[in-house]
Amino acid sequence: MKILFFGRGVISTQYAWAFEQAGHTVDFYVRKGRKETFGSSIELEMWDARKGKKLIKESWNVTLHEEILPNYDLIIVSVNTEQLPGAAQFLSTVAGNAPILLFNNIWQDLKSSIAPLSMNNVVFGFPGAGGGIADNRLRGGFLKMIFLEKPRAGTEHINQLVKECFESAHFKISWVKDMQNWLWNHFAMNAAMEAEVLKRGSFSALMNHSDSFSNLGLNMREMIPVLKARGAKLDTISLLLTKIPPRLLGTLFNKVIFAKGSLPRLFVEYNNSKAGFAVLEVVREAKKVSIPLPRLTMAFEDTEYAKEI
Repeated sequence: MKILFFGRGVISTQYAWAFEQAGHTVDFYVRKGRKETFGSSIELEMWDARKGKKLIKESWNVTLHEEILPNYDLIIVSVNTEQLPGAAQFLSTVAGNAPILLFNNIWQDLKSSIAPLSMNNVVFGFPGAGGGIADNRLRGGFLKMIFLEKPRAGTEHINQLVKECFESAHFKISWVKDMQNWLWNHFAMNAAMEAEVLKRGSFSALMNHSDSFSNLGLNMREMIPVLKARGAKLDTISLLLTKIPPRLLGTLFNKVIFAKGSLPRLFVEYNNSKAGFAVLEVVREAKKVSIPLPRLTMAFEDTEYAKEI
């Protein structure tokens, strides 16, 4: 299968490597000028958890293009949330009939988030991976599980294509019945974490403060009225974050979910992305429906986002 990854970010790079190992042809689309900046290889230091726990360290040669040709079996898009509207607009003009997997965090309703792309040509999923890239060196990793929406009417063939692609690379699919609701909950959880990152200064610093996850639970509780206002139902993780007492929640995350040396913890510690946009989106939504979010709003103090709310 010939697969194009939109952008050479940390998620795209890791899955592209796995697909190439499985015998697929993988290319990357990058913006004009990035091909020369990125170069023809990237240094990998990532954990592959599909079969046990294996550290991959290699210099991997990649194929970059600054234009998209209509000859791909699948296009996979994983971009920063704020970049999604522009990516969707661009792909609507160049992707032709190529099926698209959107591997992205989304706060808006799914249809408007990808306009003017057709819902019949797109399926939504979410990666089980993390990390960051600095100085052309990727540090991170991926788990065996990825999340994929159950087929909608008209997307059955794309879902099957994506399923075969990931299973050929030994990934396991967790099917999501209501992807819109799943993404709303996940986005809110991300905003709750980013609010703490803004206070601590980095994702790595977040992991080294014992009360960070207690605060994450309090942040999530504050957002419940916003989720309910848009018709979302709390999923298992959201209920966990909002029902367990903050101190106990902090212990659970620090000692179990993000225990020292665990891959989920490493994925977060390696994350060097800019935090704040998820918080901004939720606060903007809350303002529209007159719901106060003092904890999240306070996280913006002394940041560039303060003037935008």
